[in-house]
Amino acid sequence: MSQYRIAVVVGSLRKDSFNRQLARALEPLFPAGFTFEHLRIDDLPLYNQDDDGSPAAAVTRLRGEVKAAQGLLFVTPEYNRSIPGVLKNAIDHASRPYGQNAWAGKPAGVLGVSVGAIGTAVAQQHLRNVLAYLDVPTLGQPEAFIQQKEGLFDAQGRIGEASSKFLQAWVDRYAAWVQRHQS
Repeated sequence: MSQYRIAVVVGSLRKDSFNRQLARALEPLFPAGFTFEHLRIDDLPLYNQDDDGSPAAAVTRLRGEVKAAQGLLFVTPEYNRSIPGVLKNAIDHASRPYGQNAWAGKPAGVLGVSVGAIGTAVAQQHLRNVLAYLDVPTLGQPEAFIQQKEGLFDAQGRIGEASSKFLQAWVDRYAAWVQRHQS
């Protein structure tokens, strides 16, 4: 059986982040052989091209974790109709210096949850634009603009019954996307 190591990048630093909860709740929906590493991005310095020659230890760690992954899972909130600065900072660090893009070629899935009715639709579109430039093949369909409301998670923090069919279908498509890009 093939093994697929998925680097999970949550675009929120909030301790009780809905997006962190969603990322964790999706894991049991994946087929056997998928493992998850939640990448730490809260300790990265602000990206500065002057530091490309001598990156901080946290930057070196992030690049190594991305390079070791067979797939990427971005789960992000939407801040002011775009992606959070901490997420963009992490993306910039692992894509630099020029010509050493750790993200390139890694199949990605993008989703997010918000209390707003459109979920994280605009942030996801901005993230997809960035990932396209970085040569990250990103699952196009189905899109997952999830609204945080009663029933999304059950009392144990798992995906609730009302959302399980849709999210299972998303996971199945993403898992097939990752597998397709490994051959």
